[in-house]
Amino acid sequence: MTLRDFFFHNPRAAVAFSGGVDSAVLLWAAKTYGQQVRAYCVRSPFQPAFELADAKQLADDLNVMLTILETDPLSSPDIAANGPDRCYFCKRLILSTILRAAQRDGLPLVVDGSNASDDPAQRPGMRALEEFGVRSPLRECGLDKQAVRQLAQKAGLPVWNKPAYACLATRVPTGTPITREDLARVERAEATLSGLGFSDFRVRLYHGGARIQLPPGQLAQAVALRDTITTALAPDFSAVLLDLIPRP
Repeated sequence: MTLRDFFFHNPRAAVAFSGGVDSAVLLWAAKTYGQQVRAYCVRSPFQPAFELADAKQLADDLNVMLTILETDPLSSPDIAANGPDRCYFCKRLILSTILRAAQRDGLPLVVDGSNASDDPAQRPGMRALEEFGVRSPLRECGLDKQAVRQLAQKAGLPVWNKPAYACLATRVPTGTPITREDLARVERAEATLSGLGFSDFRVRLYHGGARIQLPPGQLAQAVALRDTITTALAPDFSAVLLDLIPRP
């Protein structure tokens, strides 16, 4: 099955849209091959500002109506406690929010951007997709991460080489309760590093400090900018640590 086939048989769909490469390709395919499509982006403290900006720009570029929905995952004790199933409870909250909006707008199907490289064993949130009847066309069509990026580049989508980005909650160690303050300081730290030219990195909380994870080719740059980085992050973190095991 191809994406053309999928949206021929499912021409009216609500796209769970984040602004990343997977959901961008999905939205492009729905717009190109479907008949009625609308994008839904859920805004919460788990989402950095640039992700929402990217989603707005992409929806505008594709001439697709974007609905921004507000939700507060920290109002759920199961999510705020940050246990092993936090991602599952968060995905349920996001999907239920989108499903209500899609039903209100008369769209019979919600689709998400999970692809064939996504492993359900490592992504607890994928359980919620089946429970809510949300379909994943990229995955159903056998498109893995590499194929999705190739399709994004062929389609002329500007995010085709955008690094994968997990929500800010993943920066807090499992079992450590999530607070708005911790999410905000991680977002500030990552915005600082991005402004210094770093990419595809993470700033993770570590015993009150910031543990910076970078790709192999950026470690030397971080050492060279040590004073700049530590000075910028000092107001928010008791220590700034560079992980010598690079991001894969």
